[in-house]
Amino acid sequence: MPKQSKREQAWSVDRNRDYGLDEAIRAVKDNAKAKFDESVEISVNLGVDPRHADQQVRGVVNLPSGTGRDVRVAVFARAGKADEATAAGADVVGAEDLVERVQGGFMDFDRVIATPDMMALVGRLGKVLGPRGLMPNPKVGTVTPNVAQAVKDAKGGAVEFRVEKAGIVHAGIGKVSFTEDALALNVRAMVDALNRAKPTGAKGTYVKKISLSSTMGPGVKIDVSSLQA
Repeated sequence: MPKQSKREQAWSVDRNRDYGLDEAIRAVKDNAKAKFDESVEISVNLGVDPRHADQQVRGVVNLPSGTGRDVRVAVFARAGKADEATAAGADVVGAEDLVERVQGGFMDFDRVIATPDMMALVGRLGKVLGPRGLMPNPKVGTVTPNVAQAVKDAKGGAVEFRVEKAGIVHAGIGKVSFTEDALALNVRAMVDALNRAKPTGAKGTYVKKISLSSTMGPGVKIDVSSLQA
């Protein structure tokens, strides 16, 4: 059995127990002992097999309490739309020039938004943006003529989610410095969004397990039935 670190020895979480949401959030906050404001992450095990096209789960959720992160947004747009994106707070805006920068290794952004007419150009970056989950997609609102609103959403707490091969969705839903109520609102918003995104091919129990953790803390399991109720 691997030796536990002092931090792990100090954890006060029952790994075999399912906590109510409020109690789980309290446990995550109490066990966050790092000297920085740790992120709070949610992991949801879904009853889907992402290898099948009709069991894909993907979407975006606007977290009511925000993410606590400074999200850097890149926008591919021209002329007036580029001006709108800049005015809305986009960190970098461009067209062919931005494509060249990204092809040259520039990746100083967390979200990519594009107007529909730019997608033929942005498509050249598929091998760069795709593996990082940054490729704009109309299904999650990152390919849109309304770039100003998309930038504001991204800056204000919009979080994209996508199921992984193992049927799990991971997402950041705030910081340990958030109040318990703020984190609870974000958790419920995320679970609601996942339920709305339930694919037609999902059979049996859809939301199987949910856990919360901080960056350096232990995972805390949540009682799924009490949360959904």
